[in-house]
Amino acid sequence: MSTQIEHLVDRNPRVSAEELLDGFRPSERFGEVSFDTYRPDPSQPTQAEAVQKLKAFAAGVSGRGGQGGGGFFSKLFGGSKASTAAQGIYLDGGFGVGKTHLLASLWHAVPGPKAFGTFVEYTNLVGALTFRRTVDALKEYSLVCIDEFELDDPGDTVLMSRLMRELADAGVKLAATSNTLPGSLGEGRFAAQDFQREIQVLSSQFEVVRVDGEDYRHRGLPQAPSPLADDAALETAIEQHFPGKRVALDDFEALVDQLSRVHPSRYRALIQDLDAMAWRGVRTIDQQAVALRFVVLADRLYDRDLPILSTGVPFDQVFTEEMMAGGYQKKYYRAVSRLTALAREADEA
Repeated sequence: MSTQIEHLVDRNPRVSAEELLDGFRPSERFGEVSFDTYRPDPSQPTQAEAVQKLKAFAAGVSGRGGQGGGGFFSKLFGGSKASTAAQGIYLDGGFGVGKTHLLASLWHAVPGPKAFGTFVEYTNLVGALTFRRTVDALKEYSLVCIDEFELDDPGDTVLMSRLMRELADAGVKLAATSNTLPGSLGEGRFAAQDFQREIQVLSSQFEVVRVDGEDYRHRGLPQAPSPLADDAALETAIEQHFPGKRVALDDFEALVDQLSRVHPSRYRALIQDLDAMAWRGVRTIDQQAVALRFVVLADRLYDRDLPILSTGVPFDQVFTEEMMAGGYQKKYYRAVSRLTALAREADEA
């Protein structure tokens, strides 16, 4: 059966406000997870502790009415302020330790209208709907989950702090995660005290829970496969790995250009109904704006668990060394980790 080839550069999805809001749910990757399917690392006791605290928090959300660890957010939120009536809970830790699995498990565990999305998806939602319409829509929810709260953009941080404050005032329960890199909290980004001033009003409403561990995607796993040798090898691999499937085949340069014409809030719709990606001529991105848009695409691809075949440079070279060491490094490390996982899945398909 022949593979159905499509091109992302030919797609220009239109998404209504209702469709945008309906998309605020865990992705297919986390569509059926639960607290029971989370496997805490026995050598990291904070992981099992986080499960118990989230279960207790879920019970509080269900009734619509834990003790946090250390770390950067604990300091910002004033340390351990556990309370059964806490309006929010914050999972603080490195990337790849299962915080998204836990956050999605919380979402699945509570009833009623609720939202689940990444920090970037919420800022994109505000950009698409306006701040007031976003608040009016989300304040009717019982729970709002914000995955991968980001510390590297003062404007977006102020925006999200205000959004969380207004939702908390409306009685919405909040749950969030951070995706900071161990050992580099606050480095290369705007001053931590600036962020602290913006969210100080929330400090008494959040319990901070530390989740320690190493990136599970690299625990004992092999290195990512090398890119394919040339376009002919790529086309052969597409037919071998994805017979009868829908694959988006694009020149990498044209793809990143297309991302500048499609609002990031529509990236989820951009890749809808596809089974895999294939990119010709992956190169190192050397412009920050282009790189940040590509990170959003990488997140949406990872959400959908879409394997990637490619030629060109390997994914650990898709961002410059300066980017990987700069203020947005946590975004780029996350993207590399996720793209590597998707490339490995394509190789094993």
